[in-house]
Amino acid sequence: MKIFQNKFVSGALVALLVLSATCNALAQEDVSDLKDAPTSTVTSPEVTAENWLAKMSHAMRALNYSVSLVLLTPGNDAQPYLWLHGVNDEGVELEQLNLLNGPGREVVRIGNKVSYFEPNVPPYSLESSIINSPLPSDFFRYPEKLKDGYDFFMIGRSRISGRAAQQIRVLSKDKSRYGLNLWLDQETGLLLKLNMFSLESELIKQIQVTGLNVTDKPDGFFSKIENSMLPEVISYQPKSLSNSDWEITYLPLGMKIVKRDLHRLSGTGKTVEYIMLSDGLVDVSVYLQDFKGDEPIQNLVGKVESDTLLTIQQGTLNVTVIGKIPAETANRIATSIQSVH
Repeated sequence: MKIFQNKFVSGALVALLVLSATCNALAQEDVSDLKDAPTSTVTSPEVTAENWLAKMSHAMRALNYSVSLVLLTPGNDAQPYLWLHGVNDEGVELEQLNLLNGPGREVVRIGNKVSYFEPNVPPYSLESSIINSPLPSDFFRYPEKLKDGYDFFMIGRSRISGRAAQQIRVLSKDKSRYGLNLWLDQETGLLLKLNMFSLESELIKQIQVTGLNVTDKPDGFFSKIENSMLPEVISYQPKSLSNSDWEITYLPLGMKIVKRDLHRLSGTGKTVEYIMLSDGLVDVSVYLQDFKGDEPIQNLVGKVESDTLLTIQQGTLNVTVIGKIPAETANRIATSIQSVH
């Protein structure tokens, strides 16, 4: 279902061709920059990395803007998006994200109602204050959640997409997770570029803004949308888990268990224990299944797009860990799981 005709398509696609041609050069430039990681912040009494992240957070939530951007991940085709954000006269946040290539994918958020329009799937809505997107939405809105697990550094000023930008570096305190380089618009604080790097300074993903327009009023698209036009909110309540026989004894610094329940696997119908871990920047999914006489799984480590996928046998458990974390960290989480009895 298409409910918006994108007026930025041609510009985004031209930028996509240029970005695809120069991706390797950009990655090499940023890799060399990351290798000389700072040991202390470069600050003044008035300006710190934390100040900049707070400015970013406020801008992301409070301003009316339209952004064309491209997501680049090594080994995959570049994906262009259009992202609109606004705040109406009642103070309600409005948001739309539109994937421009292929059959497309569109997400619309009105307040805490998020509606998804995807190919071959009936439209549906969920209750949430953020949309599921390539952007680490929780981090952009609440960067203070990262202070227990990450350090923030002021790097310097540069120019991104024709705009003056401030570069901020985000590094894991215990070196258990990937790092970020952020370039924020000097004027507004909005994101202009994001690079995620492995501990070996390899590019994991890049988000490059190719066009930014800040306006006094929300985009006219939102005036055409009414709640009655959007699909009803569906309620998904996985089977509750009152207690568990297993505990995770190692978590990266600042990472917490944010969800724990039982999931039924499609295809097999088997029930697994599901645990979601989060540090405010990355989410990690952990699946536990007691094989109880079934054949234990084969140990496996690999990549699913930019996510690490690790599966091991831990005691009588089949354990699977999925997330944007190093394989060593995924393995340390999996092997730390112990019986509580």
